[in-house]
Amino acid sequence: MSKVSIGLRGWRFDEDEVFTEDGDVRPFDEMREDTRRRLVRVGVLYGSPCDACWLIHGDDNLEACNEATVVYGEALSEVTLCDEHEPDFMYWFREAGGIEHAETERFEDAFHEWFAGGERAPDGYGGVEHVDTDPRALPETEMPEPDDEDLGTREVVERRIDLRTGEIEEAPDPRPDTDSEDDEDDLDLDDADLDLDADYPS
Repeated sequence: MSKVSIGLRGWRFDEDEVFTEDGDVRPFDEMREDTRRRLVRVGVLYGSPCDACWLIHGDDNLEACNEATVVYGEALSEVTLCDEHEPDFMYWFREAGGIEHAETERFEDAFHEWFAGGERAPDGYGGVEHVDTDPRALPETEMPEPDDEDLGTREVVERRIDLRTGEIEEAPDPRPDTDSEDDEDDLDLDDADLDLDADYPS
């Protein structure tokens, strides 16, 4: 079964689970819960600023931020990055103890604290060699309409995703409050989702 990225690199979906043979998006009740959750979340994150850029420039200078192109982690605890800052994240995860925060609620905050403290990957540090098709080149189609029971975590605020352009209707701020008791999704940071080309350090 082939894997595809939708909107952002990093999260990869089983193509046959998400799309029918005609290229339409399957109904949500035919998808696994984690797939449904990530599909909704990627529509919210699409077009959002890179977390690292945002930490540098802040809310008052968002126009200086690069748009995120890759997402790591799990929905509501994810880190979004541009190509320039992806190596910083990979260094943090592989070499600076970031892996200790995998599958914890501290994942996003831990990276933010490390980066905001002035830490960076060494010059020339290799990030990830992505071998995939352009995730933004998917056929234009409409997402099915999920309901609260489908996602099982919080109110669904975004109803439609154009998988080719990432345009969203009724989308919230890309940085929602994640302190709710409903936002207790586990992180899933296996090799497939992180697109790592090296083993985790022991």
